[in-house]
Amino acid sequence: MIGLRRPAPGYAAVSRWFAGGAVAALWLADLRVTSLDPWADLRRLLGGLIRPDLLSVEGWSVVHTVAFAVLGVTLGAGAGFLLAIPFSRSRTVRVACAGLRAVHELFWALILMQVFGLSATTGILAIALPYAGICAKVYSEIIEEADLAALRVLPVGTGAVSAFLYARLPEVGKAFRHYTLYRFECAMRSTLVLGFIGLPTMGFYLESAFRQGRYAEAGALLAVFYALIGTRRLWVRAGSVPLLVVASALALPATIGATDVAASLARFLTHDIVPAPLRAGSVLDPETPARLWAWFRPILTGQILPGAVQTLVLAQIALLATALGALVLFPLVSRRFSGRLGSLAGRVLLVVVRSTPEYMLAYVLLQMLGPSMLPAIIALAVHNAGIVGYLMGRHADALPYRADAPRGLNLYAYETVPRLYGQFLAYLLYRWELILRESAILGILGVATLGYHVDAAISELRLDVAAVLIAATAAMTVAVDAASRALRRSLRINTLPVRLSQLVRSDPC
Repeated sequence: MIGLRRPAPGYAAVSRWFAGGAVAALWLADLRVTSLDPWADLRRLLGGLIRPDLLSVEGWSVVHTVAFAVLGVTLGAGAGFLLAIPFSRSRTVRVACAGLRAVHELFWALILMQVFGLSATTGILAIALPYAGICAKVYSEIIEEADLAALRVLPVGTGAVSAFLYARLPEVGKAFRHYTLYRFECAMRSTLVLGFIGLPTMGFYLESAFRQGRYAEAGALLAVFYALIGTRRLWVRAGSVPLLVVASALALPATIGATDVAASLARFLTHDIVPAPLRAGSVLDPETPARLWAWFRPILTGQILPGAVQTLVLAQIALLATALGALVLFPLVSRRFSGRLGSLAGRVLLVVVRSTPEYMLAYVLLQMLGPSMLPAIIALAVHNAGIVGYLMGRHADALPYRADAPRGLNLYAYETVPRLYGQFLAYLLYRWELILRESAILGILGVATLGYHVDAAISELRLDVAAVLIAATAAMTVAVDAASRALRRSLRINTLPVRLSQLVRSDPC
């Protein structure tokens, strides 16, 4: 009948869509295990991790890891704070921030290396640029959700800056502080991964240790890294931040590679990333569009389209695996299911899992299983299931159960999961964009996603092609983010918390 609206899809329909998409993607995925004896490699790896060689850890790599994270977050959060003020009123600011956060830190680093070389500037900016976009969005949301009562008692004629400093900032300051400290944990993971492309962080030595089979050294580096993450609340505090910033600036490594930054930047902006057909001819030349299309068409058909398909295939399978993993893992951190001691052990396990970067885990699994999508899927699923499972376990503990509630499997299947399913979908839809973003970057390890083509273009110094591929990756990430937000609104779960930081703000312990 004309005028009747089609009902919005429900939880079951959306779940079937994603499950069906992932099953269909399995037909296109390469899931082969090509290693001759993966179990032997796994035994050697576990043996090294159990007996770490702590004396082999390069001390300066730990210092550089912390320094890049501290300075990157300081610069990114500072820029994000300034951008958050006009964020809700300016479409230009929102689009710019979306572009910044849509490009992965590794892609930023690969591009920045062409200008600044293997330098501290590359490492810091690779973290600061996407974090500025992320922090601007989150800080803006915090400001919008704050209590406005203090604004109403200000004298008439109070300026906008004074009103923000005296009436808004005290209200949002605590939430800002907790979220920024959480971003520091994320920056530590990002900084570790930057070492895999040559920057002098712990990741540089981890990559070398894994590649050469020095698993005791790798185990020691991972133990130190987890200790840094686990003790973050003890040494990263509001009072210690100025000291950390100064110490980090003094501890930065020397530049390796490009030294004439001005010349490198000018060449990069005016030549390197300019499409090849536009370098020799005039933009106003009538034949320029034809030359530009002849240059772009093989990139579109040979790299962007197949790379985008493979990225989506990997992301959809990993998303389904994340969902299944989270449903299995969340009882481990819930006192209702595991008890006090069991839930404590479960939380420690999932904190370690979520602190392990997907890129590093995929790299290790590639050494054991051989080149295919399988290591990338496992890495993405393990990391993200750890995050979602940890959060779902905390939500399960907050549920009010009736006195005669069942126990065991019945409590799980009939009382807990149905009541948490909306929150569960909200987390998965939020992680969808992040999983896609990571799927693209895992191409650097050899999986045929968009990152594979970006890495190849940069290796061949075809930076104009790399810029187009990175732009395509960012556009796909933004599109998936928009689809995720639309689905959350359609399911009426857009108001549910979806970030780990929101639980950190409400329960910082």
